[in-house]
Amino acid sequence: MKNHIFPYFILSILCCSALGLSAQQLKILTYNIHHANPPSEHASVTNLDTIASIIKKTDADLVGLQEIDVNLNRSQNTDQAKKLAELTGMHYFFSKGINLDHGEYGTVILSKYPIVKSERFELPSPIESEKRSLGIIHITLNGKTIKFANTHLDLKKENRLAQTAFIIDKFKNDQELVILVGDLNARPEEQPIRNLEKVFTRSEIKNGFTIPEVNPDREIDFIMINKGNQFKFKNHHVLSETYASDHRPVYVEINAQ
Repeated sequence: MKNHIFPYFILSILCCSALGLSAQQLKILTYNIHHANPPSEHASVTNLDTIASIIKKTDADLVGLQEIDVNLNRSQNTDQAKKLAELTGMHYFFSKGINLDHGEYGTVILSKYPIVKSERFELPSPIESEKRSLGIIHITLNGKTIKFANTHLDLKKENRLAQTAFIIDKFKNDQELVILVGDLNARPEEQPIRNLEKVFTRSEIKNGFTIPEVNPDREIDFIMINKGNQFKFKNHHVLSETYASDHRPVYVEINAQ
């Protein structure tokens, strides 16, 4: 008699492996780090080691950081984007907002996965203000492209509305996963966030306040994914970190369903 069990056993293993590959999970972190200057310390003090330690403890796959100094006197002329990548062992992409004191200031994306493509877009500012940018990286998982976007929106409402309109137009036709994170300088009930929610689903928890670092009372730091894909949020929480920055970090897991 031929053994018909063995081929079915092999097929079962192969099927389970395929299912494992499709069951994706991504750990996401967003954090406005205040150029690594702890609010309780003197303005000349920076502590990138603490920021890196927070990131490593979360084991995040993709990280969006805002308020990054590159070669500025106030942060000891350190390229904070490059240094944080070194300290965490991650790939990185810096997106400049402005030139400042012979250096640059903006946002950075850290990724455990190789960056296939990176893009920087200057966001519109109808009212004169500090320039803001949208940084985007492309990574590949299981043969599919995932876009991870990081930004820090303006303090002025008219500019935030124009900037969110730009972001919506950029991603409205994407079919594969887009993750948007950042300090959006708006509360969930305000128009910029409501506009983004036409295209994105916002991760949320009750009283998910992110600023100030001690006794936070506002939520302005967000993680979102574009609508119409199979991914869902899990384990959303704001980290109880009160030393490293004037914001608290936001962590979310995204799972394929």
